[in-house]
Amino acid sequence: MMSAERGAAANTLSSYRRDLDDYRGFLARRGLGLERAGAEAIRAYLGDLDHRGFAAASAARRLSAIRQIHRFLVSEGVRSDDPTGIIDGPRRPLRLPAVLAEAEVERLIDAAQEEANREDLPAAARLRALRTHALMEILYATGLRVSELVALPAAAARREVRFLTVRGKGGHERIVPLTDKAREATAAYLAARTRAAFADSPWLFPSTGKTGHLTRQAFARDLKGLAGLAGIAAAKVSPHVLRHAFASHLLQHGADLRVVQQLLGHADISTTQIYTHVLQERLRTLVAEHHPLARDGAGEASPPPGRAGRDR
Repeated sequence: MMSAERGAAANTLSSYRRDLDDYRGFLARRGLGLERAGAEAIRAYLGDLDHRGFAAASAARRLSAIRQIHRFLVSEGVRSDDPTGIIDGPRRPLRLPAVLAEAEVERLIDAAQEEANREDLPAAARLRALRTHALMEILYATGLRVSELVALPAAAARREVRFLTVRGKGGHERIVPLTDKAREATAAYLAARTRAAFADSPWLFPSTGKTGHLTRQAFARDLKGLAGLAGIAAAKVSPHVLRHAFASHLLQHGADLRVVQQLLGHADISTTQIYTHVLQERLRTLVAEHHPLARDGAGEASPPPGRAGRDR
């Protein structure tokens, strides 16, 4: 159902399978199955996750998978009740996304470009450097999920293409614009790729692995190496952090939250609202800099109305 009806990605299906296998194993040790598990068994499973040191976010994801399977069993007539209906999920602390400053992203891209422009590199190393530069430019220009980025088709890089059509989660398509810099970096990479063994690959970023294209893990590893060249702590850098940077920097420069939602491919605006801290800071700055009562002529903050006379 998740695959055929909802168009779930392979990574999503793998996560659900892993979560449900663990849940089913827990039930089996108690002599239960999915058909007989009640609310108490589910609460006990959540307690077991806590005992095993699972974070609240991870436990909440497991509970989401459990809710899905029990709702499916009800819809298929296997069960007449859904025991998850009265289960409260673990409280997840509000976490702001990790974001790189604009200057840090520029350093990363500059480092990638410098490596790509090196003439002393062996052919294979230079192709890899050109690929990393293209990946960086596309990622920061579009905010794609890393799984969407590494699985781009070769057709996405046609010289006249100024927009990418991306198939995201649930099979939903969206259109994202490409910057001139992203197109130029990709063209330079493709020019070098024509001399490689996989020049005819249908993937924009091919590899010899079983998927046929670059893996998320390989790109994340290359990104860590790039961080070292840019003088940035590797722990601060990941493909997802750059996706967050894309969204945050757009909002800092005045983009509408709904537009950012569409570009990121979020089905629900509430997912995009993790970036409202950026909007709140921008609003505070706008008021501080432009409100007539925020500053006096000398650049100092003016006192609130009604206080000046009493202070004098």
